[in-house]
Amino acid sequence: MKISDLSNTVLRFVSAAGMLVALIGIIALEVNFPAWHAARWAGVLIMVGAIAEMFKCLNATDSETFNKNSFYFISFLLWLFLMLVAVYFVGARPRIMLWLLLIIVGADVGGWLFGLIFGGDKLWERLSAKKTWAGQIGGIICGTGMSLLYFLQYRPFDTNCLFAVLFGCSIALMSQYGDLTASFIKRCLGIKDFGNMLPGHGGILDRFDGWIYVLPFMWFFI
Repeated sequence: MKISDLSNTVLRFVSAAGMLVALIGIIALEVNFPAWHAARWAGVLIMVGAIAEMFKCLNATDSETFNKNSFYFISFLLWLFLMLVAVYFVGARPRIMLWLLLIIVGADVGGWLFGLIFGGDKLWERLSAKKTWAGQIGGIICGTGMSLLYFLQYRPFDTNCLFAVLFGCSIALMSQYGDLTASFIKRCLGIKDFGNMLPGHGGILDRFDGWIYVLPFMWFFI
């Protein structure tokens, strides 16, 4: 069976499994060879790929569309370079990177699950037809729960549980609005996905759009 014959859901699970294996490998390298800074360089590689992906999208955009939305395109591209710098510095603290990743994944899964179960009013239908208020609330709940669980186990900051709850809530919310920002840019470009590097997920920016506001915020925070 060709990969094109597989359903989108199966492709998503296969890609997710591949990304999980990669994450486990990065964690193993950080534990056994901390001087290599595997988390930092993996983050840098992801952001370089995202920037290249954005250039490719802009290159394929007709001049009329580009001129109409040039402010948004240029601003977003500059922001991606800011994210590249941010991930370089935040990546030097792998426990914080993992904390952020778990919160964002929790927010993604919670948003999808609550939206599927409860449905309801759309969050911002003009930007994303699938996202609902129930999904946003579920994403915040699940992201915050992941933050608290991770904090209780590893305590990356010398503070209390209330901080972990507030931190998780903030990161989960920012990750969701990063997703909406990416949806807005795609609407401006007139495309469904930024790329097809991750079958079932789209491109790099489609999968890591939760980083858009989280990484710069975390860089300034630490």
